[in-house]
Amino acid sequence: MDSQLKQNIVALLRSHRIMTIATLRPDGWPQATTVGYVHESLTLWFLCGLESQKAKNLALDNRVSLTIDHDTPDIMSITGMSMAARAHRVVDRAEAEKVIGMMPLKYPDAPPQMAAMQMPTPEEVAPFRVVPEVISVLDYTKGFAHTDLVTC
Repeated sequence: MDSQLKQNIVALLRSHRIMTIATLRPDGWPQATTVGYVHESLTLWFLCGLESQKAKNLALDNRVSLTIDHDTPDIMSITGMSMAARAHRVVDRAEAEKVIGMMPLKYPDAPPQMAAMQMPTPEEVAPFRVVPEVISVLDYTKGFAHTDLVTC
């Protein structure tokens, strides 16, 4: 992947806070949900409930698809990305604590009552590390439905 494309991907990750992630249910149907995320370079992390459907799905099959984008009134200014990735449950306490500590930093404009909320401990949530395998960067400013496909 060339450095300019990687910079574009990281800029997209930096400028957004939520993603839609699809996991596979035991019956084979995809399940898409919205989650907050943090990232370092191209690695993403998200938190979910210990007994959530996402955590249960990922325990059976760690393949995910995700999208990161935003609404725009101009169809020719659509930008975003989709990603095929593997989601790995974070079991290292230090990594889990780091990720939990990063989450509030993604929301500096949160209302004061939200900023004062206690974040969960690593024992209270299921953190996942998302490692990309294929990234599709969508940029309509370069032409209708223009994508750059990157294999990681």
